[in-house]
Amino acid sequence: MADKKKKVLITDPISEEGIDILLKNTQVDIKDGLKPEEIIAIIGNYDALIVRSQTNVTAAIIEAGKNLQVIARAGVGIDNVDVEAATRCGIVVINAPTGNTVSAAEHAIALILALARNIPQANASLKSCVWKRNEFMGTELRGKTLGIIGLGNVGSEVAKRAQAFEMRLIGIDPLVSVDYAQKLGVTLVDMKQLLKESDFITLHIPFNSQTKGLIGAKELAMVKPNVRIVNCARGGLIDDNALVKAIHEKKVAGAAIDVFEKEPCTESILFGEPNIIVTPHLGASTTEAQVLAARDVAEQIVDIFKGLPARAAINVPYIPSETLTALAPYMKLATILCKLVYKLAEGQSKTIRIKYNGDIANYDTNALKASVIGGLLEGASEERVNIVNCNVIAAKRGLTIIEEKEATCANYASLLTVEIITTKGSWTVAGTIMHNDSHIVRINDYWLDIVPTPGSYFLFSDHRDRPGLIGAVGKITGDANVNISSMHLGRLKQRGQAMLVLSMDEPLTEKAQQEILAIPDVFSVKLVAL
Repeated sequence: MADKKKKVLITDPISEEGIDILLKNTQVDIKDGLKPEEIIAIIGNYDALIVRSQTNVTAAIIEAGKNLQVIARAGVGIDNVDVEAATRCGIVVINAPTGNTVSAAEHAIALILALARNIPQANASLKSCVWKRNEFMGTELRGKTLGIIGLGNVGSEVAKRAQAFEMRLIGIDPLVSVDYAQKLGVTLVDMKQLLKESDFITLHIPFNSQTKGLIGAKELAMVKPNVRIVNCARGGLIDDNALVKAIHEKKVAGAAIDVFEKEPCTESILFGEPNIIVTPHLGASTTEAQVLAARDVAEQIVDIFKGLPARAAINVPYIPSETLTALAPYMKLATILCKLVYKLAEGQSKTIRIKYNGDIANYDTNALKASVIGGLLEGASEERVNIVNCNVIAAKRGLTIIEEKEATCANYASLLTVEIITTKGSWTVAGTIMHNDSHIVRINDYWLDIVPTPGSYFLFSDHRDRPGLIGAVGKITGDANVNISSMHLGRLKQRGQAMLVLSMDEPLTEKAQQEILAIPDVFSVKLVAL
């Protein structure tokens, strides 16, 4: 008796090439435009679900999919799939991470050219039977500075193409090596320099809590008045109201926006602005990109049904239950440590050193390594990191990963240490699990005990240990009406180098931070939300 064919449900349009691959191996139902309740009613009959950006795969849909083995997003982003719920239900989530890379890069270049030469405005003017040649004076790209925020897959392809226009390239991505950027012809700078020097700015980073509103009123106050800004990455990276205000005040020459925080988007403050070009999320909308993405996910689904590993699994592959029970708390801890060290470190990353001490050193720690690299990349790239691809992704960015294991641990049952070595030095954080809570116990050379809680803000200050300093800091926070929930102090010796960590209920203003920095013997101040 022949094996029963697996069933695949497709709820968003995908290329016929992908469907043809599936039809040779599975039973396929195409039901475009279903409402959530309609999907919930039928999803239990299927082994795989394929979507693009229209269908929102919620926890309710996932939990109703009793037979689901795989959820596929025929594209790069995975924003519309509840990956955590899928992982909890043992469902593999896959995407097509490189299928639309070139198409998205080309669209960014197209929008840069459209901004430079006023193409949409001139087209609309002439089609209204008005000849206004002198009103659409443009600018050449040659010799102009292009600031690229994010040098992942798409940002790197934009850089390659911009070189053909003889542009000067500068960029930001703390998790690529200097050598990698140099190969792209990109000079790495900080955000302030990029904003001040760029004639064009293009964004290629994910949207998350770290990047939301990355470019707002404060940043737009630093740019050249002739700057033109392009966003083909994700909606929400730019403050729309601040952008429109900057254009009205002639602090920004123009912008081109392909993505919106809520899509489909048919109403926006951006739509009424003649100097802002808008397109309906067309970055991946080429025949070639859709074919590549559809073929990619279709081939992966067939492989999964055959018991083979997926090339682009978003969630962590199978881990034995006893290993997962032991390491799961440390995977969460790894994410916390990485967020902290990412915020504290300066310069371009070169090497990531991960050290496992104590009980955790006795396990297969690949899942922890993937959590570390994924945590570091969270604010810099849409690439999803797992056990299979973590080394490849790190190598592609020119990073060296070093792992060390030691079965003994002096003060804790287990200790996880993450060190980032950059062009400006090294930064180290370490943590452990106690009473089921994550504890940060080391920052650089200082041993402390910090329990990060959701919604808390931490102020880190390097200073010289001396009488009166902590009181002076407390007065500034009090005057700013910011409540300190806990305080931690580490020092190397009496009246020597020390670190103060304040846990606060509200963020401290930039003005108050500068006041603390102005206190004698305070060397640095950083605010971090964990």
